Amino acid sequence: MDLSKVKSELFIASMLEATKKNTGIDGKAYGLPHVWGTDGLVVNSKLAKNVNDYSDLCGAALAGKVSYRLKRPVLIAFAFSMGADPFAAYGDKAKYAALMEDVGAKLTECKKNVKTYWEGSDALLNLVRSGEVAAAMAWDFGGWKLNNDMPEVNFVAPKSGALGWIDTFALPAKGRNDEAAYKWVNFVMQPQIAAKITAAAGNFTASKGSDQFVSAKLKQQFSASFPQSALDNIKWYPPVPAGLEDIEGKILERIKAAKSG
Repeated sequence: MDLSKVKSELFIASMLEATKKNTGIDGKAYGLPHVWGTDGLVVNSKLAKNVNDYSDLCGAALAGKVSYRLKRPVLIAFAFSMGADPFAAYGDKAKYAALMEDVGAKLTECKKNVKTYWEGSDALLNLVRSGEVAAAMAWDFGGWKLNNDMPEVNFVAPKSGALGWIDTFALPAKGRNDEAAYKWVNFVMQPQIAAKITAAAGNFTASKGSDQFVSAKLKQQFSASFPQSALDNIKWYPPVPAGLEDIEGKILERIKAAKSG
């Protein structure tokens, strides 16, 4: 990407830097951030008190009232909440495997709190609506969707950082009109235009200030979930090195097979 042709001031700085880093090769960036979302906590404040991080889902008061997907994001999330940086260990398989063992032990211990491991989004939303689940690890827009009908439920960016994914802009190597592509990027990243994309797609973009142009309700939900400090603390997923998913898969299977405490 020719960054001189991009209006960098239109982007949320932390997201732009994270994408430049994660798409970088030999000092050159091959992507720019566009649509993004996060995994974090969906909490019913009437039923779950003091749930501010992933590890809080394991508190004694939440026995049988918690849900999350038994997939790799929960391993990453709990690693961060335990004070480790799993992404920093990506380059060392032995170190990563040891970290995942610790996380696996924590999640096995936490199993007594799990009502069910959710698979589909509708199932989770219904569990929260019914009050069967008081707190869950889930995505931001799901929390905001619930908040529309249940003011006591909202998405909470965890203290150790929400886990973020970004869909990026990229240019084909043999593109025929790169100038038009850069003009398009600069156009859609304007806050007012980006807000229209959010309204249509259901996810925010990396456009700085676009939250000021969405609906009043979504603006309030976003600002409550993501003050600037939480926005800057999002842990963006880097590319996964080969072999790590095998390590994670074995840990997840072991957790699944373990008896509840």
